[in-house]
Amino acid sequence: MTKRKPLSTVVAESLSERIRTGELLPGAQLPTEAELCAEYEVSRTVIREAVARLRSEGLVVPQQGRGIFVSETPLPRNFSIPDEALKTLPETIALLELRLSVEVEAAGLCAERRTDEEAQEIRALMEQIDAQRGDPNSVQIHYDYDFHLAIAKAARNEFIYGFLAFLRPMIVPRFQLGYVIVPEMKEAYYARIHAEHTAIVSAIERQDGNGARQAMRSHLHNSLERIRALAQASGIAATADEQKAAAASLFASLQNQNEGGV
Repeated sequence: MTKRKPLSTVVAESLSERIRTGELLPGAQLPTEAELCAEYEVSRTVIREAVARLRSEGLVVPQQGRGIFVSETPLPRNFSIPDEALKTLPETIALLELRLSVEVEAAGLCAERRTDEEAQEIRALMEQIDAQRGDPNSVQIHYDYDFHLAIAKAARNEFIYGFLAFLRPMIVPRFQLGYVIVPEMKEAYYARIHAEHTAIVSAIERQDGNGARQAMRSHLHNSLERIRALAQASGIAATADEQKAAAASLFASLQNQNEGGV
């Protein structure tokens, strides 16, 4: 007697097949829970388990306040990332988690403390960076880091700005944007990032600290989910030893810089 598959597995495999065949394209939003429940005639619990499986495989990613979307990361069989770039994924994820803890507050402080001139400069820098829209295969994934540094500088906290400036050479030269989005999603991707940037800048201009914090949290969270999806699709996971080694390297660099300044 053949054992029946769990309903969540049946749904996950069906959605996975729709993604792999192109019925659900990269960047497409999944139907709502209610719609999937009606389509597959199952409970919300089954749908949530199925979606969780797709997330663990890097096939879908959540976007805060918007829903679940098909990952823009090319499927593993369709792309190749150099081993040296793959090895940086766990550290990149850890650094993004660190940035979330620092930059969310930096955005709020910037909104509350910035001068009118600084607000104008931040918007001008955003427009300059977002207008470039280069080939993802020749653009670094954190191409907007100078925009983030400008916000940190206007937060009027030298520790925050100094720390993020110190991290710049570790964060920016990671890997190419083309590893995270497929070519046909280029314009949609840049448009969405511009919308996220605009939400941050608009809150800063309104001197809305809480709004700036929320907008920055959403922006960095979405970036983090894209990198996690890439890691999952590539079968990459950070071990405890790798995390400790990466942290030790960072702290050693901080110590050496401190000793050099004495």
